[in-house]
Amino acid sequence: MTSTLITGANRGLGFEAARRLVAAGHTVYLGCRDVGRGRAAAGALGATAVPLDVTDDDSVAAAAELIGAAGGLDVLVNNAGVQREMAADGTVTGAAGLTPEMMSGTFATNVFGIVRVTRAFLPLLLRSAAPVVVNVSSGLASLTRVADPGTPAYAYPGVAYPASKAAVNMLTVQYAKAFPQIRVNAVEPGYTATGLNGGRGRQTVEEGAEIIVRMAQTGPDGPTGGFFDAEGRLPW
Repeated sequence: MTSTLITGANRGLGFEAARRLVAAGHTVYLGCRDVGRGRAAAGALGATAVPLDVTDDDSVAAAAELIGAAGGLDVLVNNAGVQREMAADGTVTGAAGLTPEMMSGTFATNVFGIVRVTRAFLPLLLRSAAPVVVNVSSGLASLTRVADPGTPAYAYPGVAYPASKAAVNMLTVQYAKAFPQIRVNAVEPGYTATGLNGGRGRQTVEEGAEIIVRMAQTGPDGPTGGFFDAEGRLPW
C-alpha cells in the first residue's frame, strides 16, 4: 500500500487531496501544526494525524522518525504554505510596501519548510520502489505569466508569495535532477477558495486538488522536474 504524507493537511487543498488519496487506497498521514485539528481531520478521513510544523527542525525530525517506524514513505506532498501579504479584507501589499520581515516570514514556511521536510524524508523516499514528491506551487510563480500583460497573474501586485513559489519551482527542478529515481514535480492548483485567500478563490477545493492528487499518483515512468496544472505543463 502506498504511504503518503501531506503537510498542512487539516483543511483546504491538503484535506481534499488526503480524502481522495485515502479513497484511492493510500495510507495517508496528515502533517498538522494543530494536533487537535489534525486528529479531527484524520478521524473524518480515515487517515493518521502527525504533529508537524514545517518551520521547526525537531518537529520535522520527530515526524520522520514516526513515519519511518510505521513502515516508510512513498509520496511526499509539500502543501503547507502561507500568504502573508494578503490582508483579511483581500488587499495585497505590493512592492512599495514590501518588507524583509514579510519576505522572511513567507519563505520560512513556503521555501525553507519544503527544504526541511524534504531533507528529513529523503532517506525514507529513497527506500521506496516508486517515490514521488509533489510541491504545491502557484501560477504566480511563472515569470512568463507574471510578466505578460495578457494574463491574470500580471495584475497581482504582491511580491513575497510569488517569489516564494518561484523558489519552490527552482527547488523542484534541482531536486528532480539530483534524484532521478524520484518523480519530483510542482503543481498549480489554480485560484482556489481556501483559508489562504479568505475564501476568495474562483474554484472549489475539489477542482483545485485534482492536479495534486494526479501527480501524487505519478508512476516511475511519469514526468519529473515539471510544473503542471490540471490542463498540462506550465511555462516557467
